[in-house]
Amino acid sequence: MTFSRRIPLHRLLSRCAVMDSKVLREAAEIAQLYRDQCRFPALCRADVGPVITSRYGGQYGNIYTEWTQRDLERNENVKFCRQYIVFHDDKSVVYSGPSGNCTEIKGELLSVDSPSGDMKAVLRESTIKGEDKQFLEIWHKNRKLKCLNLTTLSKHGKVYEDEQFGCMVWSHSETHLLYVAEKKRPKTESYFQGPETGLLADEEETIKTDKKEETVLGQQFEYYEDWGEALVNKSSPVLCVLDIEGSNITVLEGIPTNISPGQAFWAPNDTGLVFVGWWHEPFRLGLKYCANRRSSLFYVDLASGKCEQLSSNSSAVCSPRLSPDLCRIVYMECGIFGPHQQCNRLCMYDWYTKQTSVVVDVVQRAREDGFTGIYSSMLSPRCWSADSQRVLMSCAQRCRKDLLVVDTSTGEVTSLTSQSEEGSWNLLNIHRDLMVVSCSSPNCPPDLRVGFLPEKGSESKMSWVTLEETQPQEDISWQTLNFSPPPEEDNSQYPGLDFNAILLKPKEMTAGSKLPLIVMPHGGPHSVLVSEWFLSTAVLCKMGFSVLLGEEQLQCLPYTPQVCPSDTRFVCVFRCVVEAGYEYNTDIHLEPAILEQMLNKSPIKHVSKVKTPVLLMLGEDDKRVPNKQGIEYYRALKALQVPVRLLWYPGNNHSLSKVDAESDGFMNAALWIIQHLSL
Repeated sequence: MTFSRRIPLHRLLSRCAVMDSKVLREAAEIAQLYRDQCRFPALCRADVGPVITSRYGGQYGNIYTEWTQRDLERNENVKFCRQYIVFHDDKSVVYSGPSGNCTEIKGELLSVDSPSGDMKAVLRESTIKGEDKQFLEIWHKNRKLKCLNLTTLSKHGKVYEDEQFGCMVWSHSETHLLYVAEKKRPKTESYFQGPETGLLADEEETIKTDKKEETVLGQQFEYYEDWGEALVNKSSPVLCVLDIEGSNITVLEGIPTNISPGQAFWAPNDTGLVFVGWWHEPFRLGLKYCANRRSSLFYVDLASGKCEQLSSNSSAVCSPRLSPDLCRIVYMECGIFGPHQQCNRLCMYDWYTKQTSVVVDVVQRAREDGFTGIYSSMLSPRCWSADSQRVLMSCAQRCRKDLLVVDTSTGEVTSLTSQSEEGSWNLLNIHRDLMVVSCSSPNCPPDLRVGFLPEKGSESKMSWVTLEETQPQEDISWQTLNFSPPPEEDNSQYPGLDFNAILLKPKEMTAGSKLPLIVMPHGGPHSVLVSEWFLSTAVLCKMGFSVLLGEEQLQCLPYTPQVCPSDTRFVCVFRCVVEAGYEYNTDIHLEPAILEQMLNKSPIKHVSKVKTPVLLMLGEDDKRVPNKQGIEYYRALKALQVPVRLLWYPGNNHSLSKVDAESDGFMNAALWIIQHLSL
């Protein structure tokens, strides 16, 4: 159960800085504890099947779910599926339960059922004779109708399976399938490897091969920008349509060359495609966790090939979702640049009147009813109520994630979960008002629940049925704290702000005992930590530590020096223009004064003040923060004889989220703390 307390941060730190309780120290015991906690899977997807009427008149439907779980022995995240059956009367669940056991999913990158549920499309990747190949399969009930070798067909590059661009969508008529892939690049050869023609290189740049495939000379080392972190090698997405009957694949033309399309779906009556287009000129900026890149909503007509822009030209949009009555599209919109995960507005486009309206605007300060604004990076694949009047979303509200219902006609926002004792809620899907959700807390791994959306005005009567239950970790307690900075530390640009933090503690504590406190001050301005299940914090707490997960106000951190209690040591990382207090645009010219300020706020400038032992973990493929800067910092600390260690993780990007890096990083961090705090 959570509650809020207002307490000065320095008092909390000083109260927890001394340790007089037992902390687990042995590496083998810590590793076993970590291994035990890895056995809790996470939900990543849920689909609601069509309604089936039994011979006795009862209604039921199948719910298909996908889960991921760390497998330390195989050194990978394993994905598996499980199905459930739900009997209902369209308003409440009568009976529910699992239908069979778990089955591991291998090779599937994407899969989607057709609207009727009769067919299923699967994108599968296999390695044949050392070469990765992609196959597109069409299934009908209990048999495979088609299997297309996309690699051999060579209509395009690899199909996108990521959440940023990727999609796989059946047409309403179930005759065509839409997906996104990398644009096919021409075959290249050296000027000196092609057949001799007697012409100068600049007189003939292309030749024809026996297969009538164009070969470009002298461009084999051409540099192609990609979309950065987690989107490496994804540069030029194209929209592709498969004709199911004829097995023909068409790469759509007519889309402006200066935008990259993604998150596409079929327009009403299958007349064309609606998609999000990101401008990639003058260059591509990273998109992972950066929802503030300039983008717009577009529509391309399949008959004429004409492409039309539907939303603003100077904002960022994402997650367009078509209503069940095929009349309106809701999507999220925010400003470009500034904080990455800034407050969104919920917009709605009427397909027939061509009018756009703002359903919920940006919230600058929390409203009287407690609503803090829409802070969500993505809407669920389905988010509309059955009557096409309300939209549901999982949204961070301060340090917890709630399920919110938005009335699109009035803009009224109602929470379904704000009064619940649980930590955070995640909407996986809603279909015909049957919601599938996941719920977790800092001391309880994710579970699976279903429930019907109550009628408007009756949201307080929301009830849930648990399909897959998880037990709370009884040896971990947690609470929400509320902090207000003292007057001398108040932000003059945003005065009167307060912020939350989540405190985890081992439950078995004697009165007055003190614990070592680990502070994780991640949060604003670009993201927020919420009260949900985290593997690392749970293990640390079971080891005997208290853990404080900090959250800054969204607009509070840029432009502002960090103020810390005198008894703590803190290194603040400022390596970009915005955090240094300047506005960024693509044609910015870095004047000496700007560079000086960036240097003054950089850790390397203050490295001589560091006395605390430092453990650095760097991903070899980090595209977000240059790892060479970490190496420079490491060398500077070594030169100053500060205890320092550098861990280098090949094949990992900024998040260090691969199983080997994540597990090794945790173990080394825990042992480093134990070693240097003499616990």
